[in-house]
Amino acid sequence: MNKFWDDWELTTTAKGRQYWSFKGSDESLNISEAFYFDKQANANSSDRVYRYLATKGLDFSTPIEIPVQYQSSDLLANTYKQVKKGINYYEQLITPNHFITGDYGGPMFLLPGLIIVSHITDSPLPISFQKAIIAYIRNQQNPNGGWGLHIESKSTMFGSCMNYTALRLLGESPNSQEMIKGRQWIQSNGGATLIPSWGKFYLSALNVYEWRGNNSLFPEIWLLPKWLPFYPAKYWCHARMVYLPMAYAYGAKIKHPLNELTIALREELYPEDYKNIDWSTARNRCAETDVFRHSNPLLKVLHGLTNSYEKFASEFLRKKALNFIIDYINAEDEHTNYINIGPVNQAMNSLAIWHRYGKASTQFQAHVSHWKDYLWLAEDGMKMQGYNGAQFWETAFTINAINESEVGKDYQESLSSLYSFLDISQIQEGIPNDKLFFRHPNEGGWPFSTVEHGWPITDCTADGIKTVVNQHQFASKTGLAFTPTISEERLRKAVDLVISFQGKDGGWASYEKRRAPFWIEALNPSEIFGEIMVDYSYTECSSSSIQGLAKFRSAYPDYKTSEINNVIGKGIQFIKNQQGKDGSWYGSWGVCYTYAAWFALEALACGEEYYNNSEEVKLGCNFLVSKQRADGSWGESYESCVKMTYVQHEKGQIINTAWSLLGLMIAKYPNQEVIDNAIRFLHSRQENNGDFPQEGISGVFNKNCMETYTSYRNVFPIWALNRYLRVYAPK
Repeated sequence: MNKFWDDWELTTTAKGRQYWSFKGSDESLNISEAFYFDKQANANSSDRVYRYLATKGLDFSTPIEIPVQYQSSDLLANTYKQVKKGINYYEQLITPNHFITGDYGGPMFLLPGLIIVSHITDSPLPISFQKAIIAYIRNQQNPNGGWGLHIESKSTMFGSCMNYTALRLLGESPNSQEMIKGRQWIQSNGGATLIPSWGKFYLSALNVYEWRGNNSLFPEIWLLPKWLPFYPAKYWCHARMVYLPMAYAYGAKIKHPLNELTIALREELYPEDYKNIDWSTARNRCAETDVFRHSNPLLKVLHGLTNSYEKFASEFLRKKALNFIIDYINAEDEHTNYINIGPVNQAMNSLAIWHRYGKASTQFQAHVSHWKDYLWLAEDGMKMQGYNGAQFWETAFTINAINESEVGKDYQESLSSLYSFLDISQIQEGIPNDKLFFRHPNEGGWPFSTVEHGWPITDCTADGIKTVVNQHQFASKTGLAFTPTISEERLRKAVDLVISFQGKDGGWASYEKRRAPFWIEALNPSEIFGEIMVDYSYTECSSSSIQGLAKFRSAYPDYKTSEINNVIGKGIQFIKNQQGKDGSWYGSWGVCYTYAAWFALEALACGEEYYNNSEEVKLGCNFLVSKQRADGSWGESYESCVKMTYVQHEKGQIINTAWSLLGLMIAKYPNQEVIDNAIRFLHSRQENNGDFPQEGISGVFNKNCMETYTSYRNVFPIWALNRYLRVYAPK
């Protein structure tokens, strides 16, 4: 492995925080050698740096003995062997602080946003980080010179302008081959006047685009009556927490002073002379390479009104609005320990706080200290993750995967270790001023990442319930020496929270109950994302919630029996209502129809609905089987998410195959040959050390942007193979 990787170290804390540091000499770090990466072979990293550090010196060649109950067929025996090999390798990736971690990158606009903010605020990242970031951006450049919205996408104006700008801010010469190609792509495709609105924002703050070239972000909207259907507190939390600091920066007209570099960027990012640009026209222009959705006529009317307002905006009202916004940002910072809900608003909040309180302020320095929480190092360089990690989410999945069959008895130590992270991760204290700043109660919930992050999510909370009860029941059933530390009372609080999240349609959204009418989506100002204005009910979140409540009911049947039964019943009906005529379910958080089918079939099984007694289940299974490839696999492209129809990947994918297998087996699909062929495919893809290869991207958000989950290539094949043992091994 790469000698330069030994100089890097991942630090973790008991509450799940994780960040990289460099122990070597900045001068000796050769980025071309340390981060050699072939994007054309696979744009997704295999997370080789962390995996190398976690497993170096370990021997994975120990022979595995096959117990008698798995010797009835070669396929069953080999499956047992593969499960053991898979877990033996995967458990080595558990951090000293008891959670699963890995690469959670993918989007290509996150990192440049942070680089721009760090430059504006004169708060540079360490030199070693800068070098690794340069390597990443170079490695993810497309052959035509541009950069995409995410690592697998075609070149876009947003990705290209942002990443080109980031490289220049990090000291790259405009005369290098990479920069020349990047600049040629940008200028030949119309230049930065065609960058989407989020890009216009960042470039305006940097002073290489004009604020008057933006549609008004109208900070005064926060002063309007709260009962209005378009009051921003009713937007999906990620949208409102991004547009909140954006509105502050727009209202304050934050602008980096012109210098030699920014003057140069004004020349490099545009095919025309900067002085001659018509900014009033530019504000509504966007490159066709970037457009996922065109502006709604209603939004155009509102932009016309708010843009006109800017000509005579009240100084008093503007100041009042900015003061409220900064109070709201301060509350978000405090509620999340300065981690913030996600990477976009983390950088934007940092900018707003810097502007209001100054570089030396404790608030701004608290932000800076958490930038590294979002950065991850892999063989392609240093990228920015879509969250401050997926610690809880992946840890819960791992416990359930190992516990799927009695094989889990062999991993008592690892299971106890992972369970302790579940214990520490539950949110047990409410939020001060939650109503003042529009937060749903959070006590009893589990987050996607860490307890310090502080935002519980419906499916994470439900998976917390399911996983805890699963571990308690598994330990009791198998006689493991295990002491439960999460009490029934704590589980009840989680159950109450999940119930409180259920929407009127019977489904569950992500962070909150839906607050706005669906027509508010017409006001989506982002050209590049779909469905960001409303927290919709999702098949996956709803399924997780059903599973969590059903699992709790199995252990504690006397708590709110009637209410839980009613909630589950409505949830199952929602799942049925989400099914397409062809039997499919659309996946909003994973790629795509295979992901959603697994979740849907798990939910229906909670209602004792299977292939032999449910038309919905039969139709769902038949849809999956119709997409199986000749080699027994399933392979689904991320384009399924964008086009909202099943798109075959050019190759079979282990993750899609595992999801399909999990769904078919929970549904009791009767044709075992279909199952066996898929199991053989998973066998064929496992590596000698028990790892599985990284293939196509598997995560998604807002229909159009993809994310990498490197742990998925381990946990889901293990889970599927382990379920095969449970279902098909002689009893």
